[in-house]
Amino acid sequence: MFQPMLPEVPSVHPTELDPASPVPDGSVLLDVREQDEWDAGHAPGAVHIPLGDLPARYGELDADSQVLVMCHSGGRSARATQWLNEAVGFEATNLDGGIVAWQGVGLPVER
Repeated sequence: MFQPMLPEVPSVHPTELDPASPVPDGSVLLDVREQDEWDAGHAPGAVHIPLGDLPARYGELDADSQVLVMCHSGGRSARATQWLNEAVGFEATNLDGGIVAWQGVGLPVER
């Protein structure tokens, strides 16, 4: 089945983040994975709003903050980033590679 490509979304790979402070001051790390994925391990300080809940819960995010969006590998977070930027007017950036890439560069995960 043909699936259309998503338009380009602002993205950053964990290798481009400061290992000492991967979530810049004034930014929020948003994890859009499901509860069981979150429970298995998540980035410290992340805000958890599953992708399906985002339209009803985006108001929990600070609209004046940069939002760095994470999922497992980057697909759901790209959709969330696009939606936050286009539909709601946020300044959001997708985390390329998701929690897999985050862990792969040695950034912390808690359970």
